[in-house]
Amino acid sequence: MTPSPSRSGAPLDPRLTAAFAEVPVVASVVGTQPLRQFLTAPAKVCILASFAVGQLPQVVPALGRAGKTVFVNVDSSPGLAQDRGALEFIKNMGAHGVVSTRLSLIEKGRPLGLLTMMKVFVTDRSNLRRSTDAISRGAPDLVEIMPAPIIARMSAQAQRAMSPSVAAGFVETAADVALALALGSAAAATSDPRLWHLRRDQLPPVPPAALKRPAPPQE
Repeated sequence: MTPSPSRSGAPLDPRLTAAFAEVPVVASVVGTQPLRQFLTAPAKVCILASFAVGQLPQVVPALGRAGKTVFVNVDSSPGLAQDRGALEFIKNMGAHGVVSTRLSLIEKGRPLGLLTMMKVFVTDRSNLRRSTDAISRGAPDLVEIMPAPIIARMSAQAQRAMSPSVAAGFVETAADVALALALGSAAAATSDPRLWHLRRDQLPPVPPAALKRPAPPQE
């Protein structure tokens, strides 16, 4: 499988390329209730959200032993500080990466050997420009673009500036996953356990009309 290019031209991290080869879905595991479903699902990558700091030392190693690639959403982990010490704590317990909207945390994660995923919310063109600037500075391994339907409204140039990307938010069907991939994302993220079983050979075809990019704005 050909690796996806990043903003600098470097390939997607080999661990992620391999993880997305069969199931191009990131499981958004919100709280402990869906853990068992994720452990038995073929999806290999997860984002842990809303896990209290005291729960992570038990959960993260267990997922690692199951062969899962684990990202921790630092912004939504109650009791977890927003500093380098928190990233070292996450790294030492065996997590592979971190997710944050904060540029400072993304910049601190790479020197520690963590994979980094920067979450961005695209609401308008000015927000998009600020986001691409932060991504350029932070150089994360992945960009989590929210909401996923906005990707179809982004120019190809804007999406390249935010790649490799994971489409997230309103990913509810296999068709949503297929469209995200067809538009250039490396994977789609969802909290729906049914989609954690979705393999590439099960993706539905994408209508050509869905791939039509918007015309660039008039100056």
